[in-house]
Amino acid sequence: MNWTSNEFIWLDWLIIAVGILAVAWAVWRSIQKHKKTMDGANSEDYLFGKGEPWYIIGAAIFAANIGSEHLVGLAGTGAKSGVGMAHWEMQGWMILILGWLFVPFYQLMNNKLGKIITMPDFLKKRYTPRTGSWLSIITLIAYVLTKVSVTAFTGGIFMQSLLGLPFWYGAIGLIVLTGFFTIVGGMKGVMTLSAIQTPILILGSFLVLFLGLSALGDGSIAHGWTAMIDYSKTLNVGKDGVAYGTSHMFHLETGDPMYDDYPGFWVFLGASIIGLWYWATDQHIVQRVLGQSRGEASDVVMKRARRGTIAAGYFKLLPVFMFLIPGMIAAALAARPGSGFTLENPDTAFGAMVKFVLPAGVKGIVTIGFISALVASLAAFFNSCATLYTEDFYKPMFKGKTEARYVLVGRIATVVVVILGIIWIPVMMSLGSLYSYLQGIQSLLAPAMVAVFVLGIFSKKITPKAGESGLIVGFFIGMARLLTNIFTNTGKDVMTGWYWESTHWFWHTNWLIIEIWLLVFIMLFMVVVSFFTKKPTAEQIEFITFTDDYKTLIRKSWDKWDVIASLGVVLFCALFYIYFW
Repeated sequence: MNWTSNEFIWLDWLIIAVGILAVAWAVWRSIQKHKKTMDGANSEDYLFGKGEPWYIIGAAIFAANIGSEHLVGLAGTGAKSGVGMAHWEMQGWMILILGWLFVPFYQLMNNKLGKIITMPDFLKKRYTPRTGSWLSIITLIAYVLTKVSVTAFTGGIFMQSLLGLPFWYGAIGLIVLTGFFTIVGGMKGVMTLSAIQTPILILGSFLVLFLGLSALGDGSIAHGWTAMIDYSKTLNVGKDGVAYGTSHMFHLETGDPMYDDYPGFWVFLGASIIGLWYWATDQHIVQRVLGQSRGEASDVVMKRARRGTIAAGYFKLLPVFMFLIPGMIAAALAARPGSGFTLENPDTAFGAMVKFVLPAGVKGIVTIGFISALVASLAAFFNSCATLYTEDFYKPMFKGKTEARYVLVGRIATVVVVILGIIWIPVMMSLGSLYSYLQGIQSLLAPAMVAVFVLGIFSKKITPKAGESGLIVGFFIGMARLLTNIFTNTGKDVMTGWYWESTHWFWHTNWLIIEIWLLVFIMLFMVVVSFFTKKPTAEQIEFITFTDDYKTLIRKSWDKWDVIASLGVVLFCALFYIYFW
């Protein structure tokens, strides 16, 4: 047997088959055990799950974030442009904001409403019912543009590069498999699969990292790291003939060819806006902690949920090393004469590395973790789609229906979102590199979300109509920019005519700078509208106000070890920025 084969052999295929059956059995057993412990199954059990240990919450948050866009897009971006995109990944500190600030707030709303909330629930209570409905619509549109379409597309590429499956077979097969899994397992299945695949995914990816560095360094990991950094410094050559390199996160000089993609310090601000929306207010992530409020004391729920976010903060330090740096290694290996490694398409970097560096048998084990990660991530999207539509549209309009009907309607809504996501794939492919496209779309959606949530929580003077208007206006400005991106090749084409010339600043300005100014505009717009519209009611103000008793509960929910662990996340993030400055 050729243990060092650069292709899958019969042993790998056997391990994949047996492993998938074993994972399916473990998930099924966990679901059956879960059903026996429930007081009675209902749609909330299916959509949210019950309280989980903090380490399972952390693993679920991490797994919900890791998808095929990392296996394909992040590794591909590392191969093409180095560590520039690490701003969007080195955000463990941002997850702490969810745990320390937003978790107590969401628990307060859970207590006052007497149920597990969705993000639109907050906007309906703080602003107007229409505001919550608009958030549901925007979130579902975001899932079409950034979740389902991206995951299906990149899943097809990954299956093609790793297993040799035709692109559409891999993409559609992933969706069908995930759809079946979601229907059978619900949120409990997602949480269980997350717990199974997270250690496999982490260990497998680090094997690729270390064995890749070893291959690049002729058996020495340290020499491989030096060779990777040295090679990255020869890349990114400007018109002046200077190699600006791809081994640093901040591109501060205008002569740097990557300045247009990562403009100086603006990139950190822009990435943070997207991070605040994604980690603290997006249903897809927040749902992992919302489901922890199940008949327990508030301080116990907050403690477990917060520690879950701290654990997720440490997990979030890993993707740069799991995916982005292996992409950089792949580029260096491909450029090295006699390495035997080829890389025709940067987006296939990670799959190619798995086949090239891992020994027979290990390839199969690691592939099980990767497939599980794809399914868990996409299943989390499916579950969130079902939750949003069922809780925020169908239930209010059709009260008193059976729980089976609510679950069925959620599944139908998910199917519609999936179909729209597949239709969007050809448009997405025309809008630049995968990971840049993903962050570009999020930059158009995030400002409105951040503005209404932050001002809604921190300001009692922002009026209901101001929140509603800010969300709607911000969304339509973002969609207008998206349309101009489609017509102008993301601002790269030369456009003529009075319309394009008069609006040049809008469609040609860097996407990160547009994002920052859009956030400022929406916040100022909401403040101005508040001067001319009806003030919030006493009930709306009370809804966002912490009482003295509740502040005491919050204080009981953490101790010095939570603080120390949180500071550790911040320290590691800071050290990474210092090294790759």
